[in-house]
Formats: sequence, C-alpha cells, structure tokens
Amino acid sequence: MSDMYNNYNNDKNNGDEYDQSEGNFSYYSGNTPQKPKKPKSRSALKVIAVILSVGIGCAGGIQLYRFMDDSNIKLTDESEKSSREESSDPVNASKSNAANTPSVPEPQNLPGLFDIASRTDAKYLPDIVDEIMPSVAGISSTFEVTYSNPNTISPWGWGFQSQPETREMVGTGTGIVMTEDGYIVTNAHVVYSEEYDAGEAKEVSVLFSDEKEYDAKIIAFDVETDLAVLKIDASGFTPATFGNSDELRVGEVVIAVGNPLGFELFGSVTSGIVSALNRQISINEKNMTLIQTDAAINSGNSGGPLLNSCGQVIGINSAKMSSSYGTASVEGLGFAIPINDAKAIIDDLINKGYVSGRPQIGVSTVDITETYSSYLGLPMGVYVRMVAEGGAAEEAGIKEGDVIIGINDEAVATAEELNNIKNQFKAGDTVTLKIYRNGQDLDIPLVLQEAHDEMNPEQSEDKTEAPTD
Repeated sequence: MSDMYNNYNNDKNNGDEYDQSEGNFSYYSGNTPQKPKKPKSRSALKVIAVILSVGIGCAGGIQLYRFMDDSNIKLTDESEKSSREESSDPVNASKSNAANTPSVPEPQNLPGLFDIASRTDAKYLPDIVDEIMPSVAGISSTFEVTYSNPNTISPWGWGFQSQPETREMVGTGTGIVMTEDGYIVTNAHVVYSEEYDAGEAKEVSVLFSDEKEYDAKIIAFDVETDLAVLKIDASGFTPATFGNSDELRVGEVVIAVGNPLGFELFGSVTSGIVSALNRQISINEKNMTLIQTDAAINSGNSGGPLLNSCGQVIGINSAKMSSSYGTASVEGLGFAIPINDAKAIIDDLINKGYVSGRPQIGVSTVDITETYSSYLGLPMGVYVRMVAEGGAAEEAGIKEGDVIIGINDEAVATAEELNNIKNQFKAGDTVTLKIYRNGQDLDIPLVLQEAHDEMNPEQSEDKTEAPTD
C-alpha cells in the first residue's frame, strides 16, 4: 500500500501590529505622530476601567473553558464507560462489530467439483464403485525370458562362456469383464512384452475382488492399438456397462479403477477430469488417438476401466506420461483408449483373431539413414529386406533390395512415414509406390492387402534394423 501524507500550511503574520482598544484595526508603520496630551485624571480612570473589563473577561473565559473542559471529561468518561460495557457484553459487542463490518451474504451450499463436472444423470460415486468392482479383474501374466549369462564357466574348465538362461518374469495389469461367459478386455502390453524379447505370455491368470482366481486363454491381441482379449472357461461373471466415448466433453469428471503396482493395491479408485480429447500420442513407435485425463493412472492400471459419472466404461486405461519427461517434471498426464474406437477392434479380435481391413504391403524393411545412404550409395528411404510370399508387394513386382522413396507422390525416408501414409487407406485400395532400383526411379501400382499377422508383431512392416551391404 502506498503511504499517505498530509501537508499542513501554517499562516503567519507578516510582522504587522494592530490595536484593538477602540475595536478598530489600525496598522502601524512604526513612525507614528504624537497625539496631544490629555489630563491625567481622566486617563487614569480609563486605565482602571480597561483593567477591570479585561479582568472580568478573562475570568469569564476561564470559567467557560473550565465548563467545556469538564463537559469533555464527562463525555469522554461516558463514552469509555459505554465502550467497556459493550466489550464486556458479547451480544452488544457483536452488534457493534456487525454494524462496522461490510455486509457479507450468508454461506450457501455451493456445488463441488463432482457436481459441476458430472453429467445430468450422474450417479453417487460410491454407488459407481460398488457396481463396477465385480467387473474389474487383476491380470497376472507369466513370461519366459531368455538371456545370456556371461559368468558361466567353460565346460573345459578354463575361461568363461556365455550360456543362454531362461527365467520367468511376472507382470500385472487390469482387465474389464465384457460378457457373462468370461470374455475380458485388457491392454496388449499386459499379455505381450517387447522387453527382453519376451513375446506372448506363457500363462495368464485372472483375479477378482471376491478373491476367486481363474486361468485365462489369450484369444488375440493387437499391439498397434494396444488391445487384447482373454477368455475364462467359466460363466456367471458381471459384465461392465459400456458407454459412448463420443459424448465425452473436456472438463467432464471421470473415474479410473485398477491395480496400481500390483494386487496389493487391488481395486484402487481415482478420479479426475477429461483433460483433452483426440490426443495424438506415439507409444513405442505406435501412433494412437487417446483420451487425456488427470485421474491417477500408474503401472498396473493398464487395461482397467475409465468411467464417466454414470458408471459407464468410456475408455480403457493404457498409458501415463513418466514423472520425468525429458528435462521436465510432469504429473497428471494419463491416457485411455476411447471405447468407441476399441469396440470394432475387440469384435475383430474375438471373431477373426486379427483386425480386419488393415492394409498391408507385404514387406519387411529397414531405414536407410543419411549415414548409410552415404556409405551404401543409396538414396535415403525404406530398404526392402524381404518380400512376403503371395503378398501385395510380390504381386506388384517389388523385389528385395528395392528402396521405397515415395508413396502416392509423397516422399518417405522411414518406415514410420511409409506406414503413416499407408494406414490412411484400407485393404483393397490401390497406391503407387516410387521405387529406386539399379539407379532408376520406378512408379509401381500396388493393391493393399488385408493384414492377418497381428498375432506376430515381430513380422510387422515397421521393424527397423541397420541395413547390411
């Protein structure tokens, strides 16, 4: 706050003097002419009269001052007494304070976040949890991992020899019951691991909130959309209620349920809002369109439900941004697969074992980087390492050693760029590949085929390796 300053101006006499004996003001310059002398007797009487009048006036002034002073003292005493009485009386004190305090409206029952961010047909949050909990499953996947042990002693008794060893590794996640007869949806990375080239889980078990545990079979999974379907050979399960993710709005409240960090925290419930819709996120070199939320999602939540305020599943929790993202520290960045996008894929996985309509060229490729381009004397592009027998590429005349440098008049330098453009089409569509072969550029038309090998992601077209000469 700025300081307040008060300036006071004191008026001063200019040194002039005045005479009040006759009741008139007359200024003196200092050189006053002498008046004629008067008789002493009359002058003495006047002096005596003036003295008497001044004395009476002074006495009256003193008495008046004393009266006013006494009045002030009495008034002050009364006000202090009244103030003391009010302070000792809490009722009067509150009245006095209320009179001096600006009026404030009485507190009202203001709505909370769940009220203002929920749908008009929202349910009570504990009721939502009670309804969804029987439909939430804990997924335990056992992987067989093979790696080399450099500390193995040579069978000849000298030196060391690297021997492959096999160990089991267990990972946990969350699933959602879809049907009464035991179909469960989860994330592909819960049952398929690229770490240590573990591949598909050897065994999968499912645990429910009533502590019943079942063995499950992997029906199919799709790493590109990170979805998988499991099946329990039993019935009597409680399916979740699925909603419409297209109706979601940014700012709408959502609830996540899952098993963060394993089954010790089974059925943890967190809440938040929809932070954004249609987020284009790249996860493990896979481009995905996801729901962003600030509801807490951690390792083990993968595959669990993201619910709206009506208790309907509108997303499948899939990923979170790490707490350390590059040089930045981040929190509250979780992502879920929209249920409307997942439905068609889940149906295909159940009915066909793969995602139908997905286009495939039928080649295995590696990228030619700028370094390899200079070394091999080839243009930057996508080197064709292998052509699938009977595939679209073979039928179009693509050969091993060709370099794909464009598709439909768009230049490409990596397999990711090639697949991003290819995936804008569907099986049966015709595209034109620009090929570099033996120093010449060729335009080759190709009819895209439907991909059937999603259960074997290691054969996918976007796998990159260093090319060899």
